[in-house]
Amino acid sequence: MRTILKWALGTLVVLVALTLALFVGTRADYSVATLVTEDHTRPSQEIAGIRLHLQIEDGPPDAQTIIVLHGGAGSDFRSLLGLSDLSDTHRVVFYDQRGAGLSERVAAERLTLDGYLEELHAVIAMASPDRPVVLIGHSWGAMLASAYLGSHPDRVDRAILIEPGYLDAEGKAAWEVRAAQYMSGAGYLWQAILNGFRAAHVTGPDAHASDDFLIGRMVRVFANHPDNPYHCGEGYTAPNWRFGSLASALWRDAPEADLDRIARGTGYRGPVLFLAGDCNDWTGALLQARYAAGFPNAELRVIPEAGHDVIWDNPGAAMPVIRAFLDEGAALADRP
Repeated sequence: MRTILKWALGTLVVLVALTLALFVGTRADYSVATLVTEDHTRPSQEIAGIRLHLQIEDGPPDAQTIIVLHGGAGSDFRSLLGLSDLSDTHRVVFYDQRGAGLSERVAAERLTLDGYLEELHAVIAMASPDRPVVLIGHSWGAMLASAYLGSHPDRVDRAILIEPGYLDAEGKAAWEVRAAQYMSGAGYLWQAILNGFRAAHVTGPDAHASDDFLIGRMVRVFANHPDNPYHCGEGYTAPNWRFGSLASALWRDAPEADLDRIARGTGYRGPVLFLAGDCNDWTGALLQARYAAGFPNAELRVIPEAGHDVIWDNPGAAMPVIRAFLDEGAALADRP
């Protein structure tokens, strides 16, 4: 009995010493970007009762509006800013969704598919009240776009869906099985421990900063896994300002009914362009070809030397494909 107590006490001492060593060893000034609710110099607008980080690139007079939907749920539009080049022909609207990026943090009950769709509908009403828009969605943003196509098809002229992770419940189950491979093992656990201690040193600029820091770091660990085809082998380099931890966590537990509503986008009859990265054998060409086949008027283009973040990875190849698709719409609009 005495031996067991000595062993237990020794183990406790080691654990305490290790905890203190990690806490002291990870001490640093970890900066977290300020939200628009605190930093009023950042471009923002109150939409559907929530202060959104929003950037508008004005195009020519009477230009059609493009609405850009970022990934996540919980990320931001920073890696998609290459699409601002389209402002020579279109008005381009970027926004960080509620609870994500630099936009206002909100309670859990507002981070639902209904909430995101209400917000998107309000953004479209603000930016283009009298004319259908073009939707460009990446990853989760493409899933959100699909849900919107199913609920408000009359408000969208055409859509570009860049590697949606899944568009139905079956797809989500398959995605989670593959994702688990990059979120397990000793290396991932060690990074989770280190980043947990680092997050403990984050004291601001707001009450959500520590959790956002931690989840943002772990998302990057996941994306940077050497076997994860989200990147082409050089590492995952797509930037972001700040990750929304609660938005990310809640969408992982989204009800199956929400997934069914995303799947209803396949009823949209307008033109849809799917883009996939050639490096990505997970959510890339094979999966997107299956999804495109479910839409009545869709095509798939594969972008070379690109992983999951197609626009960031290879804008030189992606942008001409996007422009050609938009030009088709312009040509149809000009017909008598």
